[in-house]
Amino acid sequence: AAAAAAAAPAATATPTGSATSTAKTPLVVAIPPITTDSTYEDVPNNNMRKVIAKRLTESKSQVPHFYATVQIELDSALALRKTLATNHDVKVSVNDLIIRSAALALRDVPEVNGTYNVKSGTVSTNDTVDISVAVATPTGLITPIVPTTDALGLSDISAKVKDLATRARDGKLAPEEYQGGTFCISNLGMFGITEFSAVINPPQAAILAVGGGVRTIVPTEWVDDEEKNGENDRRPGIKTIMTARLSADRRVVDEPTAALFLSALNKYLAKPELLVL
Repeated sequence: AAAAAAAAPAATATPTGSATSTAKTPLVVAIPPITTDSTYEDVPNNNMRKVIAKRLTESKSQVPHFYATVQIELDSALALRKTLATNHDVKVSVNDLIIRSAALALRDVPEVNGTYNVKSGTVSTNDTVDISVAVATPTGLITPIVPTTDALGLSDISAKVKDLATRARDGKLAPEEYQGGTFCISNLGMFGITEFSAVINPPQAAILAVGGGVRTIVPTEWVDDEEKNGENDRRPGIKTIMTARLSADRRVVDEPTAALFLSALNKYLAKPELLVL
């Protein structure tokens, strides 16, 4: 037995790793150069677009924006517009109704009609409501002003906006007709846009971004009365809904104030007979 044990080969330790293993050589892939036949052109900005770029960059970087959104039923306003055209031969646009409603809402909530003075760090409240209306022109966006908007009727607002927009596109506005203003409205509904956010135009404290009306299925509001909640009364209806988003300067306007303004705007558009008083 001793001989057998002596004849058996001695056990040796087997290394767990190989010290002589070599690192893999990285694979070199040749990337062919990418060429294209398309061309491009650097178009220099005109003076107006340079001013827009400078002011809005400053606004977005220095003004503390916050946003509040409301959905407004437009059916009553559209019905009033049709009645004015049919019975009184008075043609106004939905935008005119929105401008008039915003002017009255600013009169009710004057804090949104304020401006911020950067040098003094103070808020100024304005005695008049002068709404700027964004107009697209070949050279850039311009915001002509409708002075004392809250004192104008729908026909006056309609005529004024048409005149300003026409002369803005022709480049015939005087500087005082687009410099200043206390509040701004930008409406992209006519371009098929349903909602967007606009950049504040300092020193104004707020701007209203308006989208187009969309036909939407709306549930019927529940009423705590069994007799009024019959099967027919509880069916959903189809309404024209417009989304309006307020961009506001938090140094001037706080969230509850923005909510009050949007609530007032909603009230005037929901009861448009108030717009013709």
